[in-house]
Amino acid sequence: MSSLMESVRAGRTPEVVSLLDEMTDTERRSLLPELTALRKELRAAPWEAPARRAYSPLFAAGVACQTGAAAVAAWIAAADLRWSQTSPALLLRILGDRSPEWLADLTHRLAERPASSDVPYELMSGLVRLSGCPVPTTDAYVRGWMGHLGWAWRQGGTLLDRLRPDPHLAELVAALFETSDIGGLLEWPHGDGPDTWTGALAQLTTEGVLDRKVMVDACVSRLLRGGTKTELRVFLRLLKMLDLGRDEERERTPDWLALASDAVSPVASHAQSVLAALVLDGELTAHQLAELSGAVLFRTEKKLVRAQLVLLGKALTRDASTADELLSAVAQAFGHQDSDVQERALKLVERHLKKVGSAELRGELAVAAEQLIPALRARAGQLLGTAPATPGPLAYEEVLPPVPQPARLAPAPASAVEVAEEVGSALAAEPGVAGFERALAGLVCHAYRDREALLEALEPVLIRRWWYDADSPDGPHHTGRFDRSDFAVSDAEDGLDLFLAALSGRVNTDTLHGFVQHEPTVRGCRHSALSRAFAARLREVAHRLRTDPLPFLLSTPTWSTGLLEPDELVDRLDEYRRLGARVSAADFAQALLRTRRTDRAAAARAAERAAALGTAEGARLADWLGDPGSALPTTRRRISGGRILLECGELLELQGDFPPEFRPLGRPMSVVERGYCHHWNDDIRPHWLALLPERRELVAGRLLRDLSAGAMDDERGAAAVLPLLAESGGEAGEATHLGLAYGLGARHAEDRLAAVDALLILAARGQLDAARLGADLGELVRHGAVKPLRLAESARTAAATGANATVWEMLRHTLPALLAEPAAGGGNGNGQGMSARGLGDLLAVAAECAERSGARGEIPHLAQTAERSGSSRLVSQARRLRGALAIQS
Repeated sequence: MSSLMESVRAGRTPEVVSLLDEMTDTERRSLLPELTALRKELRAAPWEAPARRAYSPLFAAGVACQTGAAAVAAWIAAADLRWSQTSPALLLRILGDRSPEWLADLTHRLAERPASSDVPYELMSGLVRLSGCPVPTTDAYVRGWMGHLGWAWRQGGTLLDRLRPDPHLAELVAALFETSDIGGLLEWPHGDGPDTWTGALAQLTTEGVLDRKVMVDACVSRLLRGGTKTELRVFLRLLKMLDLGRDEERERTPDWLALASDAVSPVASHAQSVLAALVLDGELTAHQLAELSGAVLFRTEKKLVRAQLVLLGKALTRDASTADELLSAVAQAFGHQDSDVQERALKLVERHLKKVGSAELRGELAVAAEQLIPALRARAGQLLGTAPATPGPLAYEEVLPPVPQPARLAPAPASAVEVAEEVGSALAAEPGVAGFERALAGLVCHAYRDREALLEALEPVLIRRWWYDADSPDGPHHTGRFDRSDFAVSDAEDGLDLFLAALSGRVNTDTLHGFVQHEPTVRGCRHSALSRAFAARLREVAHRLRTDPLPFLLSTPTWSTGLLEPDELVDRLDEYRRLGARVSAADFAQALLRTRRTDRAAAARAAERAAALGTAEGARLADWLGDPGSALPTTRRRISGGRILLECGELLELQGDFPPEFRPLGRPMSVVERGYCHHWNDDIRPHWLALLPERRELVAGRLLRDLSAGAMDDERGAAAVLPLLAESGGEAGEATHLGLAYGLGARHAEDRLAAVDALLILAARGQLDAARLGADLGELVRHGAVKPLRLAESARTAAATGANATVWEMLRHTLPALLAEPAAGGGNGNGQGMSARGLGDLLAVAAECAERSGARGEIPHLAQTAERSGSSRLVSQARRLRGALAIQS
């Protein structure tokens, strides 16, 4: 080993640099193979002491011994050498004898690397200085420059002081506006003073250090490019701080028009305010204002739309000759989804219609008025003389989605290779109930037929599992070292791992036997009953794979929901009898829970066949099929931590003849948590539903606290199970509807969308109790568990699919509880109390549904709310709903 390599391994960086200084280029190149071999050696154990000691001198030596700029750039940016902690100053000294052209090439190669390569800015800027090349304006260089200036606060002074002497200031500031996702960095530190990016750049522009026109153009161009509100906020703030004069604003009129039309709300609002000033100064033509209004009035943001209508009103008041052109633009707001906007637009037309001299325009206004809500449409008809004052009832047809149909499971894979493919796929991604059950069925069938052939086919799958070592038949984890905690079955992947470990001998028989003999603990969380029942079948069948393989599973469902047809189970029991196979108690228990009993004729026929088998399991199945199994446990509502939850009584049917691990499914359930809950994985929930495909209420009751967390604790993904719950079987009772109510008020839009899907599925299946759901929602809103605004968004989404009557029936039972306080004078005189927050939006959705569906009847407290003084959204929408119901009656 050379003296240089000894020094590298010893971590003596100064000595390595000194030795390199004495070498020729040829001698340096000859060391590269040894350096590369050492790098590969250290890569295997990067955190051990030899590696930590050798990395810094290895890094320096590699930079010195490489001759090409591309090779040096690759060495410097390598991920495994990133933590060498070699100072940029040392690297600059090593590279200082290279030619300026070579250094310039290296500079730009490093700057073009992704910012995630973490090439030190001090190194890149030093290379720019040594080579005299143009400063790079790449993403990595700009971010490095910003970070360097930000960390320099420890040296004192403000960001403004650090920016002013920078020789490349103009080029790098220009690059800021071209760099994507830079807004977050520009916002730190926060504020507007000289120690912030916006404050410093604005001051440098004022001082003339930065060209004002270039800065203004760059800001406007960046806003035109678009992006998120967070990203554009900082550029908008900078633009405002530049304090544009009227001439600067006027020359960018096309840009303001584009921004007001298409930009995110804060940017559009600023552009709208600039254009409003130009309009009032007479510097924008009526045609330009009409074009602008057409775009802005099409937007959904009510604040922007209202401001545009105010601007149109001012313009019409100032110049009556613009009425023909501007009222045509105003009429575009007749189709806005918000009735308050429609009313404001109609008032403008009412106020200025006398200025219109064109009969053609009146015709256009009449056509546009057809988009107004019924009450306003009647007013417009009277104004324009085109319609009767009281329109007749509208024909309405409810539109609901098709009822989802469960998919029939395909037979188990026919060959061992196909089984391996199914299992590999199921382990790579959550397989769902159908994929999981097919994989289990394939493993059990082929383990019974030819275990060795199955293991051979599974080899590519096994070698990727954490517990498997292909180099040893026993594995480094000897089978005796595994215990129950190593194979805790909490989801589908765990279950497949247990089967594979049992098949391949990586878990011993005593451990598997311990799984089967393990008694359920008394204490547990609300999910424990479901979790233990799910695991019991898998553990017992895994034990049988090693001791007495089953010919096939009795419990493999017929349908993707987990439902098993009774005739199919009878056929399987008959085959077991023929083969003389011993039934697995847990597998048979799961099969019973999955067997369809709601089709009483089919159940009766299957019961006769089962009784004729002459086996204990046949008799048990016959008894099970003789009972329709429609009874539900008694429930009682409880308030726990502000949540409305359910306590369930005992269900004796699931007690006596079931294995111990299944009996907790029928035991009383309290709202009090009796143990630590480790069921964090949402992927298990469809499998819990498949445990009890005709008893969804038993599952829904145990998921209520999780569903409430989506509304009250802002958790994401809790409501994803609701569509599957709606597709499941059995009565959709109190727990299902209460869980759906929580989902409709969830914090995250994707959860609310899942709840809307569940609502529509239940409605399409004829299983939705809209009155119960509406009452639950009213109670949850009053308790603060659901926010009215979120509920309004969910209801609007459901109504937009065509389910107006369904949504109206739900809201008809929600509103009385919410209107009681405003009707009694709760909150301030304008209906803006805490209970009224978002209630106006909910009333707007209810009014829209009532108008479209032709609803009739009265809503308690609605009249009192509508008669209140003021023009708040709550009061105006209450009047609208009252008017809609009155028109229909």
